[in-house]
Amino acid sequence: MAGNLIRNAETIAEIFRRACDRREMLILVTPYLRFESSFVTTDGREFQVVATMGREDATFGLRNAGLKLRFPHGISFLEAPTELKGFGMFDGRRTLRLAMPEVLNEEDHRGSYRVDRVGRVAVTFSTPKFDLITGTLVDISTTGARVYSTRDFQEGELEPGNEMAVTIQLTDLIRINTKVKLRHVNGRTFGVEFRPQLDDHLLHPLSRWVFEKREEDLERISRRGVETAAPSAAAKVVAGNSSGLLLVSGDAALEVSLKELLGGLQPLSRVAPTISALKEALSLKPSLVLYHIPSLSLDERRRIKPMVETLQNRVPFLLLGTTVDAGVLLELGGELKATVSIVFHPERGTFFQRLVQGVLRRTYEGGESPMVPSEKEGTSD
Repeated sequence: MAGNLIRNAETIAEIFRRACDRREMLILVTPYLRFESSFVTTDGREFQVVATMGREDATFGLRNAGLKLRFPHGISFLEAPTELKGFGMFDGRRTLRLAMPEVLNEEDHRGSYRVDRVGRVAVTFSTPKFDLITGTLVDISTTGARVYSTRDFQEGELEPGNEMAVTIQLTDLIRINTKVKLRHVNGRTFGVEFRPQLDDHLLHPLSRWVFEKREEDLERISRRGVETAAPSAAAKVVAGNSSGLLLVSGDAALEVSLKELLGGLQPLSRVAPTISALKEALSLKPSLVLYHIPSLSLDERRRIKPMVETLQNRVPFLLLGTTVDAGVLLELGGELKATVSIVFHPERGTFFQRLVQGVLRRTYEGGESPMVPSEKEGTSD
């Protein structure tokens, strides 16, 4: 998101205090997942937001070096990197404690995001000669709008620079009744700028509404059909000619659970946790390897490392723990440079499905194929 950088610590703290006062909404986003939340309070170099997910989902979903937050602010939107510091409580609600960012990226005001999926919204406007005309909304941003008139304009009736008044009933709660400056006219369509800027009681709900619409658009684009396509089509969208998902595990029951959960994304096959079996499976170009870790004993850790070396730089892999400590698994995942590490619980299947979906989307959104070495590049046991 291109724009201006805000670096002043006091300015950033004040922005977050005001966001907390408004209980402003925000989006927490990693390379693989996104969560909607709202601001609660600030505390020194931390701020708190409502915990809209369980503790384990937050631990595995948000403990990520790529964690960012986005939120509306006046006529623009702000984005910044942050870090999950822990969990808390405020006014009886569970919260996430996050690091106050040192830099905020403010979207360029001149590039205000325009929402064109507005439905049928009626607009009433008066010409400079005080003729009252009706129209429909074409698009809207936090700084202006475009309107389609129900009738043609006479020559000279509307000229760029004219001051007018418009009334836009955007939603049941957002009714904009304000002065505007005419910016351009093209046939029956004309664009206006809100001049002066909307008052806060209108600007904040409008900014939030536009922000939500933009986030919906970003999510729709990022999915690239993965969630809505048929299984075979989804596999093509995500990973070209790959053989699908590969589970490295000796647990047949886990294979059944994962097939039920992930079968709509891509086909899943299982191989035993041996280097020879893994190498043979890699020749079929899986899109993602789910490496099962049933225990974190020293023997298991020693066995894992050479197996993971076979995977590194060839295909993304996910460490999938069962009945293991979450914190220790995260540390091991960091050591082994796993794409994601998570303890699997069937009751948290929806979250796990979203996570795998996000990894596939992030990895293959450019249409790349898994990086598996050719026969000439083969490795030794």
